[in-house]
Amino acid sequence: MSPQHTRKAAPKRRADHGDAVRHHVELLHEMLRIRRFEERCVELYSASVIRGFVHLYIGEEAVAVGVNQALTEDDAVVATYREHGHALARGLPAEAVMAEMYGKVTGCSRGRGGSMHMFDASRRFYGGSAIVGGGLPLALGLALADRMRGRSRVTCCFFGDGAFAEGEFHETANLAALWHLPLLLACENNLYAMGTALRREHAQTDLALRAASYGMASWAVDGMDVLAVERAAQQAVTSIRAGAGPLFLELRTYRFRAHSMYDPDRYRSKEEIEKWRARDPIPALTQRMRDDGELDDAALADLENQVTAEIEKAVRAAEDAPGEPVEDLLRFVTSPAGEAG
Repeated sequence: MSPQHTRKAAPKRRADHGDAVRHHVELLHEMLRIRRFEERCVELYSASVIRGFVHLYIGEEAVAVGVNQALTEDDAVVATYREHGHALARGLPAEAVMAEMYGKVTGCSRGRGGSMHMFDASRRFYGGSAIVGGGLPLALGLALADRMRGRSRVTCCFFGDGAFAEGEFHETANLAALWHLPLLLACENNLYAMGTALRREHAQTDLALRAASYGMASWAVDGMDVLAVERAAQQAVTSIRAGAGPLFLELRTYRFRAHSMYDPDRYRSKEEIEKWRARDPIPALTQRMRDDGELDDAALADLENQVTAEIEKAVRAAEDAPGEPVEDLLRFVTSPAGEAG
């Protein structure tokens, strides 16, 4: 099923094998949606249909899908500028995300944000930021507001290993621990901050170990295994809801594509990329399900057909959607006369 996040509580332990199979199918479906959506975006960008900066999530799907399984519709998500996967996993319709890529008014940000600035307050998806680490203070504020109002909510902030070197991370981690806030810090460690390797930027590359110095629980997780990510996220969110304070997850993953569509990707060896491709989370789950008798060729083909149909429908809708009228271009930018102040 498509994740609309209508559930009011985190998923309970599945009681039987049938439930487990259905859940695995759901996880595979969601990762396929993200992968095929992004592959379609590559085609559209190459054809100059989509413009501007585009940062692809291909290879990291297990992180967004796994973490979102632990969150409810009342929780908040703050993403990075590599956010298409986060938006889809959170439950934003593919049509709204694709329209935003096209810059159309039917996009989730009315076409004003594009690839890097998606937003949907109705789903408590407080979008991406073009600034590295820019979402961390925002997530801190959301968590603080929930704490002050006595709400049983969790704020999840995704950010990359590059943001770990920013002051915003250290300020956020310190205050979250000091104030005991319900904040999940989900670090997507893909080993590169743009083109700078983690080993060239940090003397200590164990980010979970460093985060623990702020007095919060911190775990390293295999970010290429959606089931491992889901288990870690469930445990983390349960701990946070119980009042244990913030928690840091270092999700060790890898992007198969360059930093952005503009990036020539000359800083990584082909051997390194192929080594990580061999751990692709989608074939990994597919094979596991095949081995356990949970998936056959017909079922996989059906999933692929569902995903393809959904994405092509989103592309057609984006192509047919209008751009924002010229007379509305200053809307949300300036205050009409008499409304200032």
